[in-house]
Amino acid sequence: MVAAERPYKLGVIGCGRVFRWPYMSLIQQLRTRGQLDEIVTCDANPEVREIVADQPGVVSFTTDHREVLDDPDVDIVMVLTSMPEHGPLAKDALLAGKHVLVEKPMAITLPEAAELVELAKTSPGHLVCAPFVILSPTFQAMWRHVMAGDIGRPTLARGRYGWAGPDWGPWFYQAGGGPLFDLGVYNVTALTGLLGPVRRVSAFTGKVHDQRMVDGRMIDVQTPDNYQILLDFGGSVLATVTTGFSMQQYRSPAVEIYGTEGTVQMLGDDWAPQGHELWQNSEGAWKLYASPNPGWPWTAGLQHLVESVAAGTTPLVAPEHAYHVLEVMLGAIASGEDGKHHEVSSTFPALSFGDGESGREAAHRVHDRTHASR
Repeated sequence: MVAAERPYKLGVIGCGRVFRWPYMSLIQQLRTRGQLDEIVTCDANPEVREIVADQPGVVSFTTDHREVLDDPDVDIVMVLTSMPEHGPLAKDALLAGKHVLVEKPMAITLPEAAELVELAKTSPGHLVCAPFVILSPTFQAMWRHVMAGDIGRPTLARGRYGWAGPDWGPWFYQAGGGPLFDLGVYNVTALTGLLGPVRRVSAFTGKVHDQRMVDGRMIDVQTPDNYQILLDFGGSVLATVTTGFSMQQYRSPAVEIYGTEGTVQMLGDDWAPQGHELWQNSEGAWKLYASPNPGWPWTAGLQHLVESVAAGTTPLVAPEHAYHVLEVMLGAIASGEDGKHHEVSSTFPALSFGDGESGREAAHRVHDRTHASR
């Protein structure tokens, strides 16, 4: 844990369920540690005031996000609104010179996302974009197996995350929403973190439910809620992502990487991993590794941002990675509509977790091997 010279003041834009439950739990831990202090809140719905006003540390509420951004004492801003608002609000916060955490996806269009990436290069504040799966100790353990060649050359991979779908928030089922932006984004982030940038994407998509009961009323579903996605990383390395508001239950690993000499797979979901398993042909047996931190929260990007600001270091979560993931997802959506493969042109810096040669240099070797000509 990195101690700040003083507790940081936090601004929160969007005070729905995500803020009031998982993030608030972490915020209170950071306040107890002296890393955060006062919280100013904003939500477009004035009725939310009564819900958040009694939360420890909350000193004000407004319906105008500019009041949060214009507060000179606010150090860090969290954008936790519905997805279509992420890009514009994150842009405003960066222009205001704040450190910014934006929930997934970072934006819903590539031009919006590209603008955020460029702003982050010159803004005095950091930009970290959810999801934060690469911060998971389980993900990093799997990454080290892949980088070290413990499963040989990666060849195939699979990611899976879905459920029956929320019964709140109509925007989940409208343009700019959907299970890929909400759920599959975790899988795409994890797989690209392990295998590097995607080169092309194709997908089958469908709508299982034409209508849903949301917030007590029946609404029309306007976006696909069922996805089967194929990712081509180049060099004959392929992966699938299965996601949707169409899945009831499952008992299978969230992420699997198959190599020429073994397999590594994540137990639980990639936003809440429960350890991993490793098969190596040389050993001829599965090895089970418990999670180094069973309580790791998917909100961990906030703590990472706070500690990065305090230490004066660059966060591990790079905006370029979030941009690449968005391009992949938009390509999958387009493929579901036109039935074509879609090329992915963006890339992102290779991950490194401070392991010296086994980190960044090894990552480049795997990326080079993975992205050899098709």
